[in-house]
Amino acid sequence: MSREFRELDTTLIHSGEVEEKIEGAISMPIFQSSTFLYSGQSRYEDLKYIRLNNTPNHVVLHKKLAALEGGESALVTSSGMAAIATTLLTVLSSGDHLLAQDCLYGGTHDLLTRDFGPLGIEYDFIDAKDPESWGSKVRPTTRAVMIESISNPLMRTGDLPAVVEFARKHELVSLIDNTFATPVNFRPLSHGFDLVLHSCTKYLNGHSDIVAGAVIGQKAMIRKINKKLLHLGGSLDPHACFLLHRGLKTLALRVRHQNQSGLAIARFLADHEAVEKVNYGGLDEAAATAKLFAGYGGMLSFELKGGADAARRFLPRLRLAREAPSLGGVETLVTRPVTTSHSGLSIEDRQQLGISDGLIRMSVGVEGVRDLIDDLEQALL
Repeated sequence: MSREFRELDTTLIHSGEVEEKIEGAISMPIFQSSTFLYSGQSRYEDLKYIRLNNTPNHVVLHKKLAALEGGESALVTSSGMAAIATTLLTVLSSGDHLLAQDCLYGGTHDLLTRDFGPLGIEYDFIDAKDPESWGSKVRPTTRAVMIESISNPLMRTGDLPAVVEFARKHELVSLIDNTFATPVNFRPLSHGFDLVLHSCTKYLNGHSDIVAGAVIGQKAMIRKINKKLLHLGGSLDPHACFLLHRGLKTLALRVRHQNQSGLAIARFLADHEAVEKVNYGGLDEAAATAKLFAGYGGMLSFELKGGADAARRFLPRLRLAREAPSLGGVETLVTRPVTTSHSGLSIEDRQQLGISDGLIRMSVGVEGVRDLIDDLEQALL
């Protein structure tokens, strides 16, 4: 089913679905077969095979993700990092140069700082809020610019329209990791970005039971990325495709609930005497992103008075929220980025970015917000 729908909720349920229900099944079956019968294909890429990302489970999922982000085509991968690494290695080659937001997910940061050097790919970090500083870092070999719609773990949002304008001016491919915002709150392609990336492990799946990634954009570019993925082998298993497909259908319901809960919790923490600082875009109603985003999701981070020692005392006191890495599921999770997502960064890099040892990141689930606030309140005593 490829027609467009008026509302995102309908798109999530019906876009990409097969017209003729297979054996009458309302839910898409799992095609757990590594290979399929040959039917006269003339190109290797057209053979039905899991590694080629074209089983029936992949095809339906690709169509739904493309419709969700408003792109021509989409590709799912075995993890968010598989999507990021494969995409970057498609648009960049040895001798090329990348501009990247200075505060990125730790895995992306490590990819650039540890793996790109031996491959002959260079990079510079930029302050995504300071467009005037970007021009001085452009080189003749600069090919792309990469940012996050909402950064991990400080919830910063750069000047997104300026990034698009800058990329067009300098003929760069613009990439944006939209994991935290989700297409419910922000659809980057409609604002001029070239490629959108997701760790589908998080909000798109939403149930903490798979690892997956995705990239969405123009058909020609996605085809190139898929060819690279065929060689790198980061394909998604059909069963994981099925779980992601299922999880997507409740995305709008989950994220809108998390928008409301995240804002309520951020306001509670901001007013609490034990809290030093709260990072949540929705607290700044005058922010430029208020015109771009429908909401700010369920991700926030905060620091307690007393720093790392206070954080260590606080986390074990929580009864409802659980201390664990990852995010975006139906259950509320908390973690210290210094011990999980950003543990690979040097102390100096973390300090420069503002990621303190006492920073606590919170992924708000879909529990009742009053219960979550009660849990935080008793832990803060």
